[in-house]
Amino acid sequence: MPDDLQLASLSAFRARVAAMPGPDEAAAEQARAHDAQLTKPAGALGRLESLATWAAAWQGRHPPRAERIQVVVFAGNHGVAARGVSAYPAAVTAQMVANFEAGGAAINQLCGVLGAALTVVPLDLDTPTEDMTERPALGEADCVAALEGGMAAVEAGMAAVDGGADLLCLGEMGIGNTTAAAAMAAALFGGDGASWVGPGTGVDSNGLARKAAAVDAALARHAEARRDPLAALSCVGGRELAAIAGAVVQARHRRVPVLLDGFACTAAAAVIAKLRDDGLDHTQVAHRSAEPGHRRLLEALSLDPLLDLGLRLGEASGAALAAALVRMAVTAHNGMATFESAGVSGPAD
Repeated sequence: MPDDLQLASLSAFRARVAAMPGPDEAAAEQARAHDAQLTKPAGALGRLESLATWAAAWQGRHPPRAERIQVVVFAGNHGVAARGVSAYPAAVTAQMVANFEAGGAAINQLCGVLGAALTVVPLDLDTPTEDMTERPALGEADCVAALEGGMAAVEAGMAAVDGGADLLCLGEMGIGNTTAAAAMAAALFGGDGASWVGPGTGVDSNGLARKAAAVDAALARHAEARRDPLAALSCVGGRELAAIAGAVVQARHRRVPVLLDGFACTAAAAVIAKLRDDGLDHTQVAHRSAEPGHRRLLEALSLDPLLDLGLRLGEASGAALAAALVRMAVTAHNGMATFESAGVSGPAD
């Protein structure tokens, strides 16, 4: 791994978050000025207008682009899965990774429509995290390694896409990870297990009770998780969640706007929001998941998702759908005629 992607400790990652660059205000102003000249009433394209400006600000250029889309799905296994918190066995994580690699998953089909490059990153699937109800899910070294893995995946994706990625879609796969996401959300924003857990893979009422109990037990054991976002990630998170956090930060450093998928993905990114108030300004939440904790988490973060389609699949499926929306926003912004070029009268003075 290149030296600049190596983290000596969680404190080094904290410093990397603090050093993230801000938006390119000049590019954003160019986008706003251009939008004001397009052949439409001001604001008529609603959020599509702000998406084009957002892309320009975080890419650091005008016009923005949304042709080269990179989708990264991180996969990890969770020790807490042994407590019956999922409708599927832990073996499904590796089986689904094989399905991604064979082209048989939903995300493969969506990437095909987009012409997006898909990268699947399995993270030590043969070594689940520790059971978070008994000990920290990840020690510091394992958490650091997963953060580095997320950062490295962004760099690999930039290298794999000619000219670098215009947009990064992040997603996850991991049996048990909605339980970990619920524990992280509770640690970061308060509440008990029952207020954050949901059906995940489709558990029944007994399974839901087991999930809530696991979250409560984990939070009772790890008091430090409520005091520090990186402790929450280490104590009750998972490798794929840490990798998402690392990818979010590296994308910011590389000036690549990010689309976040559902509940688990947003919970991972929430760590960055807790470390820095503007930490997620270069991201958009792709969709509001059917997982009930996601709605509460979005409210806590004051984030407005782009879509609400009742999805709860994960694997960056919602992010890929939203990438098409961003592409259309950018295409309209770049391709529309101005009042002057079209010979159309502008708004009356």
